[in-house]
Amino acid sequence: MKVIEGVVRTYAWGSRTAIASLRGKAVPSPHPEAELWFGAHSAGPACVVGADGEPVGSDLLTVIENDRVGALGAATVEKFSGRLPFLLKVLAAEEPLSLQAHPSAEQAGEGFERENAQGLAFDARDRNYRDPWHKPELVVALTEFDVLAGFRAPSATVELLRRLQVSELDPYLGMLAGQPDSHGLRAVFTTWLTLPEGLIQRVTPAVLSGAVRLLEEGETDFVDELRTLLELGEMYPNDPGVLASLLLNRMRLQPGEGLYLPAGNLHAYLNGTAVEVMANSDNVLRGGLTSKHIDVPELLRILDFTPVDISDLVPAVRTVGAERIYLTPAPEFRLSRVELDGTGLTQPSSISFDMPGPQILAVLSGTVEVRPIGGAPLTIPAGRAAWLTDSDPDAVVRAASSRAVFFRALVPVHE
Repeated sequence: MKVIEGVVRTYAWGSRTAIASLRGKAVPSPHPEAELWFGAHSAGPACVVGADGEPVGSDLLTVIENDRVGALGAATVEKFSGRLPFLLKVLAAEEPLSLQAHPSAEQAGEGFERENAQGLAFDARDRNYRDPWHKPELVVALTEFDVLAGFRAPSATVELLRRLQVSELDPYLGMLAGQPDSHGLRAVFTTWLTLPEGLIQRVTPAVLSGAVRLLEEGETDFVDELRTLLELGEMYPNDPGVLASLLLNRMRLQPGEGLYLPAGNLHAYLNGTAVEVMANSDNVLRGGLTSKHIDVPELLRILDFTPVDISDLVPAVRTVGAERIYLTPAPEFRLSRVELDGTGLTQPSSISFDMPGPQILAVLSGTVEVRPIGGAPLTIPAGRAAWLTDSDPDAVVRAASSRAVFFRALVPVHE
């Protein structure tokens, strides 16, 4: 059982306040801070800190490698090749991320072997598969969190395109109206993604002008979709992903609400702060809103064009005392939110954990004390986490402040 400090990832779309505030650092931060990683990813393993809060010169990846069975448990070692199979993050998006999707386990394994056989370097710009694993994701909002995710019902998209009244859209509107299903969605998306630049430069401004006109006329049904379209058009002029956003569900998660993104789901996080847990993989296929490599044929091969309702992406929740558990089919992770009240008035002041296997408890508000049975307690402030191994004794987690909130990630193979 150890205290770990997450690794801050600085990307241009990040926030200068959200993660710095969580960690008790100066605001604004010198650079945009996009993600805070708690895990054993080789690109940024969490570091172990001592009782004084200072790093002790070891990281979580090394700790696991020194005793895989003791750290992960035999079941996790066997099922996930001796790896911690999940990565837990705090994500702070000040600007939209790229449109992207992730392959299934079968697609990832095949693609990884294919690119190895082609001799592509692991850091090559045009490499799609950097490992043989899939990457399902679960995100739980900490603030209002805006997302594009999954292809909207074609009937609703047809209505939106009609209301825009843009003649440049007529060929694509006819394409989808004539085939309002996954095949029509594939046809329109493929066409937009492969439009010649000159045609994009004509179509996109016309669509943006139509959106402005529709909002000025008092449009009420598609306000968020149109505003997102305009924001993306300003940030990514002549990017086909701007048009592609018209095909996707636009949703706003409230704090505590979750969204599960399985393989093949085209999505983009737009704005807000959230906790995210994912399978420990780097496989991303991009579809727009980016200057990075886009492999259109490979993206089309892995995308799922089946229309989905927003409710289809919301995980079921089971509440057990102070623990709110988000249920997904992912074998790599299970995530829950725990809120404790140090006074014991509105919530329990403590909770006991006796589940085997590796766990990470990331504290996002207040301070908690993790006391192993028969051992000395560890104090975990907001912005840090506790690492619990399979060989650690059962533990009691107690609020050491009037209110404490932490997220618990574990491997459900041990359930």
